[in-house]
Amino acid sequence: MNFLAHAWLSFKAPDILVGNMISDFVKGKKKYDYAKKIQQGISLHRSIDQFTDSHAATQKAKSFFKAEYRLYSGAFVDVVYDHYLANDEHEFRNERELASFAQETYGMLTPYMNIVPDKFQAMFGYMKRQNWLYNYRLREGINNSFEGLVRRAAHLHDSSPAMAILDRHYLELENCYSLFFPDLKQFAHKEFLTLM
Repeated sequence: MNFLAHAWLSFKAPDILVGNMISDFVKGKKKYDYAKKIQQGISLHRSIDQFTDSHAATQKAKSFFKAEYRLYSGAFVDVVYDHYLANDEHEFRNERELASFAQETYGMLTPYMNIVPDKFQAMFGYMKRQNWLYNYRLREGINNSFEGLVRRAAHLHDSSPAMAILDRHYLELENCYSLFFPDLKQFAHKEFLTLM
C-alpha cells in the first residue's frame, strides 16, 4: 500500500502513524533508534506490505502492470489502491472527510519532523504542499505519483503506459481493490490492537 493507506491504517495513533509513514526510509537496525511505539508503527507498515503482496487480489492487480513494469508492478498497484481508497465511500463518506483526514495527518506528523529520516522530511514538504493524501482521489494526483515512482526507479523511464493500463482496466482494478481492502483493514486493525 501507499501513503494514504498506511496513514489510514494507523488508526489515528500519532507514534504508530510516524513509524508507518517512515518505514521505507528506515533500514536495518536504524529502527531501534526510535521510541517503542514508532518501532511498532514501522513493524505494522511491514506487516501491511507483506499481507498486501501475498493477497490473491493484489496478484491479479499486478498482472495488469507486469508486462510493462515487471518487478515494479507492485509499486504501481500500491498507488492505484490509494486512488480507490481515496474514492471509497465506505472509508471516506465524501471529499470533505478525506480532505479533513489529510490535514489531520499532516498535523500529526509535523511535530516529529526533527526525528524522522532526512529523505522523509524532504519528501514530506512536497507531500504537504501538494496535498498528496487528498489528491490520490484525482487522475492528476495518480499521474503525479506514477511520474514520481518512475523518477525514483533506476530502470524505469516512462509513466504514461501506467496511466493507459489504469484507464483500460479501471473497473477490473477497482474490483481487485474491493476484494482486497476489507481483508487488509481487518488484518491491520488486529495487528494494531496487539500494539495497544
